[in-house]
Amino acid sequence: MTPPTFSTHGCRLNAYETEAMRELAEAAGLSGAVVVNTCAVTSEAVRKARQDIRKLRRENPSAKLIVTGCAAQTAPETFAEMPEVDHVIGNTEKMQPSTWASLAPDFVGETERVQVNDIMSVTETAGHLIDGFGRHRAYVQVQNGCDHRCTFCIIPFGRGNSRSVPAGVVVEQIKRLVQKGFNEVVLTGVDLTSWGADLPAEPRLGDLVMRILKLVPDLPRLRISSIDSIEVDENLMQAIATEPRLMPHLHLSLQHGADLILKRMKRRHLRDDAIRFTEEALKLRPEMTFGADIIAGFPTETDAHFEDSLRLVDDCNLTWLHVFPYSPRPGTPAAKMPAVNGTTIKARAARLRAAGEAAVARHLAAQQGRRHMVLTENPRMGRTEQFAEVTFTTDQPEGALLPVTITGTEGHRLTAA
Repeated sequence: MTPPTFSTHGCRLNAYETEAMRELAEAAGLSGAVVVNTCAVTSEAVRKARQDIRKLRRENPSAKLIVTGCAAQTAPETFAEMPEVDHVIGNTEKMQPSTWASLAPDFVGETERVQVNDIMSVTETAGHLIDGFGRHRAYVQVQNGCDHRCTFCIIPFGRGNSRSVPAGVVVEQIKRLVQKGFNEVVLTGVDLTSWGADLPAEPRLGDLVMRILKLVPDLPRLRISSIDSIEVDENLMQAIATEPRLMPHLHLSLQHGADLILKRMKRRHLRDDAIRFTEEALKLRPEMTFGADIIAGFPTETDAHFEDSLRLVDDCNLTWLHVFPYSPRPGTPAAKMPAVNGTTIKARAARLRAAGEAAVARHLAAQQGRRHMVLTENPRMGRTEQFAEVTFTTDQPEGALLPVTITGTEGHRLTAA
């Protein structure tokens, strides 16, 4: 039996779910298939998914080609119309064993070509118990979906409303991961700081973080992925201040630096909220670094609005920037707003990226001579607590935590003795 081949687009959560699908597909006996797990965050992401599908069909002319993920959920007809595609599966269906059983060669009965149901009707998120993927850090999905409706975002319609995995399930999974030798666990979700709102007693993300660190004392490093700073609770701030095992790196969903654009985006924070949060976090943890998502060229964005975003890099002490040139997503309110010229959008995105590269260079230069505990991802590369890449001159054991002294920089990486 030839195991299915997977092509994953988009976020870490998609990568996590690909591993869950791999287990489900192999358990069902699906052989020789090609599965494309798509992203819908931008129009460009959908275009790349379609391009990948055509390429994979050329390379695998006789394989069963299955498309799933957020783009398949939000626009199933787009992929069903492609002659290269055999099956389209929604985001809920892709996590169900019965779906993969219906695609297996020995299935008796008729398999629907398009299996995409109303994701807004989904009320629970099962803890997809993938006990780690990769050999260095493990990702644990604790939340899915989003209750907010930012005017530029199609993702809630691909993921549904916010659902949380109960804390006890999360803790038990992390205990197993530690027993398997993982030295770092990353908590992932679509809207991570909304974790717990749908659970009894409505716990907060900080409660989960503190519970994990208390009940899994052998876990060396805990990392949290992208968060909405306006939703950060008191216990999460306490963990930042007092828990060295919580890594000093936060990726923030900021999106813009101008209050008027933030309001038109239907974000829940203003510029000063973002600045105040980063200042407080740095007071509690001086070695904290921040990444951020920022959109360039949102509809109605003026030069002055853009300058507010550009200044946010310094005002919030941002280091790792994810810059998104705005692209309209059909079905979102922002797609109907007055657009910014495409050439202007590209130029503004380039300036943001340049500011981000300068911020990275400053951060790396400041690490010269410092000691870091590095988690190795392969024999010649690892990452610091703040997620900076470090290269080694000799092979190191993969997945290990190594104390190193930073000797210099090479491009966007640190070097270590």
